[in-house]
Amino acid sequence: MLSNNEFVRQSLELNLFFMRIAKEHSIFLEAGFTPRDQQFIEQSEMLKNIFSQLLVETINMSDGIISPEVANSGELVTDLTLAAERETQFYTNIKIDPNITRMEAALAESSPGNITMNTVRMVEDLNNRAIRAAQQIAGFKSNLLQNVLSCRMFTTNYPLLIDHILREAKFYLRMLTMLQKREEFDIAREAAYQETFWNRIMAEHSKFIRGLLDPTEEKLFDTANDFGKKFDELTLEAKNLSKDMGLLPEVTDRSLKNTVDIRNFKRQGTEGLIQCQIRSIAFPLLGDHVVREANHYIRMLKDFKKGKVE
Repeated sequence: MLSNNEFVRQSLELNLFFMRIAKEHSIFLEAGFTPRDQQFIEQSEMLKNIFSQLLVETINMSDGIISPEVANSGELVTDLTLAAERETQFYTNIKIDPNITRMEAALAESSPGNITMNTVRMVEDLNNRAIRAAQQIAGFKSNLLQNVLSCRMFTTNYPLLIDHILREAKFYLRMLTMLQKREEFDIAREAAYQETFWNRIMAEHSKFIRGLLDPTEEKLFDTANDFGKKFDELTLEAKNLSKDMGLLPEVTDRSLKNTVDIRNFKRQGTEGLIQCQIRSIAFPLLGDHVVREANHYIRMLKDFKKGKVE
């Protein structure tokens, strides 16, 4: 059973990462609807605001509590996030509050704080509200996916992308539920589960990048395509770990190397989008978003190598 200190720290770190991810999913969904679906645009805006408010609360609770590894990992914000938000707001006219990003970036400079029983109660309440919000956005994404697959509506987001972000919402819910129960992980089994999940996410990122590039960007297209194939193979290897857990260190090493490589590729792409040097129909914030997800996975893989799961 997790101690109070571990419960608080792990909860805040999880929420800082996934609340921002959920907020941005709402933005990407909102930007993809046609004028006909005004109701869905309004729902996306509402979800963006819910996760924005929850994220501000989480940031205020996290000062001096989250680990330096998380604060400096690049999974919460990067040095490109503010510019990516600014450009994406310009393109979409969807309001994105830059102060939230500045607040989250400042956590890296926090002094150590104390965890009291009041902190524990506040985090338990925060997690309960995060669970309800995650259930709400998962239901929205599920309804949207059903509508798109049955040709009842059109969106510029791929059906696979909607399914992809639905799986991320369900993953977030799983982690929140386990934390609320104070469950500790079986390290090897959790590593195998998360590597299967995140390698598939990295494979799909590669395929989305490939599909959002202009047809003239042939070199970038080929690089993204190659990453997609590599991570498809790594996903299969991670799935097969249930047959031989002895292969876990080898799979973790390969996953880490390839995730660092794709993170660097994504970062270069994001810089290119911000600087208007890449022909694409991707928003700069989507680029920064997938960079942060890669940074999160890199930190997790490093923890797996040390025999830790957080």
